[in-house]
Formats: sequence, structure tokens, C-alpha cells
Amino acid sequence: MWVERLFRDLCGHVMAMTDLPAGAPAGFMDREIRSGEGWSERLAEVLATCRVFVPLLSPRYFASEMCGKEWYAFAQREIFHQARSNRPAEAIVPALWVPVPPEQLPGPAEGLQFNHRAFGDRYVTDGLYGLIKLRKFAEEYERAVYELAKRIVSVADATAVGPGRPLDFRQVPSAFGTPDRADPLSTGPRPIQITVVAPTLHDLPPGRDPQYYGDMPQDWNPYYPDVHRPLAYVARDLVRSLYYRATIVSFDHDSTPLDSKRAPTRPELLIVDRWALEDDERREQLAAFDAEDRPWVSVVVPFNRDDHQSRGAEGVLGAKLAETLPTKLGQGRAAACGVPSMEAFGLLLPQVVEAAAQQYLRHARVYPPNPSPSEGQMWPRLQGAPTSSGSDRGARETE
Repeated sequence: MWVERLFRDLCGHVMAMTDLPAGAPAGFMDREIRSGEGWSERLAEVLATCRVFVPLLSPRYFASEMCGKEWYAFAQREIFHQARSNRPAEAIVPALWVPVPPEQLPGPAEGLQFNHRAFGDRYVTDGLYGLIKLRKFAEEYERAVYELAKRIVSVADATAVGPGRPLDFRQVPSAFGTPDRADPLSTGPRPIQITVVAPTLHDLPPGRDPQYYGDMPQDWNPYYPDVHRPLAYVARDLVRSLYYRATIVSFDHDSTPLDSKRAPTRPELLIVDRWALEDDERREQLAAFDAEDRPWVSVVVPFNRDDHQSRGAEGVLGAKLAETLPTKLGQGRAAACGVPSMEAFGLLLPQVVEAAAQQYLRHARVYPPNPSPSEGQMWPRLQGAPTSSGSDRGARETE
């Protein structure tokens, strides 16, 4: 009841501040869906076309898998907008329904740059729920809702996030992670490594079109000119929206041999440009990598069919890929067949990341802590990479 009142009040302010025609819907709230309507299809359509996303933050909100799916669906549109325009898109306007301590915010919410104090001190301490429930705060409630409506209209005018393809909510992951599968004693985003296998402008195969490449392998952009941002950084933003902390490296500089006595420190995503296999030395290194037992590494092979040069060499490049990475391609046929667009890459990525994460959890070293009489028995813990590695944050991640 209280959320519906807030929604009506917000819509009234938005109608007054814009030139929407009378009777036009100013917003959408998923509780409006009627019995018998395909709720997932309707919600997917709205999330693919709305101009602003307004999550009502509360501990219960972040505990909801469905809310996490909605957040991811809209955040994906922001990431794709930035990839195409090379300009950031910030169309998520969070509202405090119930105040949430900063340490309880999941990564996607923690990363939002938003000044809640502009809506009033009482709003920050009590949230909209506290203001709407108590009559003595009626004035503070009206001010907060009015300021929120102004912010929504301002963001809608300033940020033109293009429409996307409606997603199948049975396949959409939650932006808030899956804590039941994570280390129960860990906090913060889970680590993952994104490794790029691609040539640079300085070692391209003879005759290869240079417009897809840069000074570093991480600059490879297979979907140019539709996309203006390197794919590694699009992948990094997408896995961040899945509550991961991504490190971007190049295969040429970081393809260390496997030490069979050491457990993996993180799952890994290997993004391969087939043109990289034209280099004999790199192909030998990839073949050796494939021969090692690394099931926690998922492989994705983008292949833009609008790239006429790549399409013409598809048979030769595909044969070299199959010869070089037979083990990895056998583990993930969907990734091996060639990902034709950024949208297809975005749909596939959660699946391959989840596959890598599951394999990592199976192979990471487990050690039980020494329980003390006062602590009792504790859960075993998965050992992962240090959370404050300087090489992870600085030397190895570039943009």
C-alpha cells in the first residue's frame, strides 16, 4: 500500500514536470501486472524500454533474487549504451525505502554515485518508509518525493539509454550475486580474471584490417564500428554487474605454466581472437595452455560476421582454432561456435562465468580453520586471491 502511494505521488510530479500527454503512463511498477498476464514477458519488455530505473533500496530488496534480476537487466542496457557511444550512462536513480548500512550494499549499489542528502537529512535517517508512515514527517516526505521526481526527470532528459532486447528472466542472473555459493566467510565482490588473446597493431597478421586493434591486446574491439569500446572492458563491466571484481590481462604477458600443486585463485574468462592463431609461437602457447587441466577457465570466441575479412577466412581460422584448443572447445560448444554480436556476448557471458565459477569452487583448496572452544565448529573456507593485491589493482588492470 505504501509503495503504491509513493508510486502515484512520483507519477503525479513527473507528469507535472514533463510534456507527457494526459493519460499517458509516467512510470511502471511491477505490482501492476494483473493475474493471467505473462508477468515475466511484460516486465522484460518494460525493463528493455524504460528510460530510468528506480530501485527502492532496503535489506529486503537486496535479498530478493527477482530484484537482482531486474537490476541486471537494466544495468546491461547501460553497459551496452556506453559501449556503443563510449560515454557513460547513469540512468539508475536509487531511492531509500529503508536506510541500508554502506557495508551491507552489494557491489552494483555501492558503486552508484548519488547524493541522498540532497533529499533531506530526515530522508537519510528514516527513508521514505519512515517519512510516509509518520504524519509528523509529512512535509519531509513531500520534499523527498518532489526532489526524487526532479532527479528522475533530469536523468531521463540527460541520459538517452537506447532500448534493448527483452530478456528471458529464466536465464537472467541476479546483480547481487549468489551468496549461497560463495565463500561464507568472505566479503565483497568475487575475483575473476579476464584474459585476452589478440594481436596488437604492432604484430598483426599480414593484410589484417587494423581498425579492430590497438597498442595492447586488451584494446581489441571485434564488433567495431557498431561498438566503440574494447570488448575486455565491456566484459569487465558486465561481470561487475554480476558482483565480481575483474582483472584484465593479456595472454601474451600472463600465460604462466600451471603448477599442479597449487590450487586456482580465481575463475578465468579467456576471450580469443581467431586471428591471434596466425602467430605460430602464440598458437603453440595456447595449445600448451589447452593441454593443462584448467576446467575453471571458460573460453569465448567472438566472431563478427559483419567483418568481411574474418568471414572470408572463417574456414581456415576455425580449423586452426579447433586444432589449437580441442579440450576447451569441447567443454563449451556454445562459446566455441563464434559469438556474432555484443548483445549475444552479453547473453552468453553470465553462463560461461557461472560455469567457470562452479569449476573454480570444485578445485579451489579447502582448509578448515582451527576452532577454539569459544568459537565452536566453523565452516570450511575456500582460499582465493588476496583482496588488496597491488598488482591486481594497478599493474595488471589497464584501460
